[in-house]
Amino acid sequence: MLQAASQLIREQGYDQTRIEDIAARAEVSVGTFYNYFSTKGDLLLAIVSMEVEEVLAQGSAIVASPPGDVAQTLNALVGGYFDHSLVYLSKEMWRRAMAISIEAPDTPFSRRYTALDGLLCQQVCDAIAALQRRGRARIGISATDVGALIFNNLNMMFIEFVKSDPMTLDQLSETVARQNRPLVALLTP
Repeated sequence: MLQAASQLIREQGYDQTRIEDIAARAEVSVGTFYNYFSTKGDLLLAIVSMEVEEVLAQGSAIVASPPGDVAQTLNALVGGYFDHSLVYLSKEMWRRAMAISIEAPDTPFSRRYTALDGLLCQQVCDAIAALQRRGRARIGISATDVGALIFNNLNMMFIEFVKSDPMTLDQLSETVARQNRPLVALLTP
């Protein structure tokens, strides 16, 4: 259902896509749809969850074996986040998902969205801590604090990317890498 919905919403737009259309594309009944999702918004947030879970899996390999120095590791980790961001979702879908998670923060899918953001932040912190353990990042600087700074900035820049149709993924990645340079310099032994 998630992949069928993702394709259909990308083709038609969120507002134009009906639950009946999603069920038909997924070859399930409308009743089956409602067994899993209360609303189309819940379905959209489930698509976001699927996307983020895949990104977290990719990032785990980077944290387990950082590919180089601080800059290379951050670029690989953040680049993976950004590169995967439009696999299942369009910018319009991201805007809608963000709005839904803010408008209805107590729904199970909104809570999952928030929890996944927390896991992404933790992954950045863990990458810095892994670099510190390997002697590739300065000891004595809080990996948790610097990781949260890096994540909060990349998250804010992703929001700007989603809001700005002319901004490309390459521009987003270049901007975040440039903004990370002072922190990379601080972390480099």
